[in-house]
Amino acid sequence: MNTEDVIEWITIAENDFYSAKILNEAVRKPFEVICYLCAQSVEKYLKGYLIYWDIIPQKTHNLLLLNGLCIEKEDSFIRIETLCEFLNRYANDVRYPHKYEINEGHVDFAIEAVEKIRNFKPISDLRDI
Repeated sequence: MNTEDVIEWITIAENDFYSAKILNEAVRKPFEVICYLCAQSVEKYLKGYLIYWDIIPQKTHNLLLLNGLCIEKEDSFIRIETLCEFLNRYANDVRYPHKYEINEGHVDFAIEAVEKIRNFKPISDLRDI
């Protein structure tokens, strides 16, 4: 394991999530950007976990694929699969003409989902490296 790489992935994940929360405090909330940043944050948490175990993840934004690789290493990741599935729709599609109607409720759930994933023990342990 390369501790510096893990720390870098987790730091980027934290920064993405921090940015999403800051944007959520704006008067005019960019819902799509906030949800995109939430998905990006989880992508980096999952990649950080994989790097911790010396698994080089593919260049992908697919949270279900990444979480599946994590499940292969530790089956408790099945507990966050539904959250990853929800956030996965925001991984790339929201950057293009809208396929999804996104509202404040979606944003609130996306932020809550990231909170749950970042506090999920295998991920939270990485934040303490």
